[in-house]
Amino acid sequence: MTTAEAQKISNIQVISRAASILRILAQSSGGMSLGQIATRVNLPRSTVQRIVAALSTEGYIVSDGGSGGIRLGPEIHSLAQAAAGDLKERLRPVMRDIASKTGETVDLAVLKRGRMHFIDQIVGTHRLRTVSSIGESFPLTTTANGKAALACLDQTEAARLVLAELETEGADNRLMSVLENVENIRAGSLAIDEDEHTDGISAMGFALHDATGDVVAISVPVPSSRFARVRGQLSQVLMKARDSLR
Repeated sequence: MTTAEAQKISNIQVISRAASILRILAQSSGGMSLGQIATRVNLPRSTVQRIVAALSTEGYIVSDGGSGGIRLGPEIHSLAQAAAGDLKERLRPVMRDIASKTGETVDLAVLKRGRMHFIDQIVGTHRLRTVSSIGESFPLTTTANGKAALACLDQTEAARLVLAELETEGADNRLMSVLENVENIRAGSLAIDEDEHTDGISAMGFALHDATGDVVAISVPVPSSRFARVRGQLSQVLMKARDSLR
């Protein structure tokens, strides 16, 4: 191997490691220490420290002076805002296709600060339909898009977010059942909410990581009065849409 080839491989490795660190930070709603990052990405602390220093210089991450926690910086958020428009444009054809085949409303939401935030929507054509406001936020453990998003996170971060939400609601006795549900989704099942978040409304959906590392979810809310009847068709349409985005 020539010196140039070795240098090229080394450069690619650094970029890959930096990307891994950014993804880990994106999955954490709070700051992380160097040691925590090193453990999660399985790299020596000294290596992580060098990469973190370089990312910090470029504004991609920042360190909280008080707690020393490392988190994503303003440059990443700027890129994410620019990508959000691209994301909606990229996923809109998929959402339109789902809406066309089912006649149901199709929602697009992003995981931010432990909540699912709606960023786009295709309104269904059924006379009886469900519609939520863009910008509205919803919990993770009782919604289809929230459960799907949890399945995109690693087990430790998913458990942390679930426990935090359930403790706030005084329902931490549901922890194991929620985590089992998330594992089933992680194994390939679609996420489902049957009258869990809102009486009379059920939903089905899936989630994925976008280009910036954010977790986004496409979900279809349906009046519960017809959910059982359309469930099979809806599942087929959503699985096909999910596969097309992989």
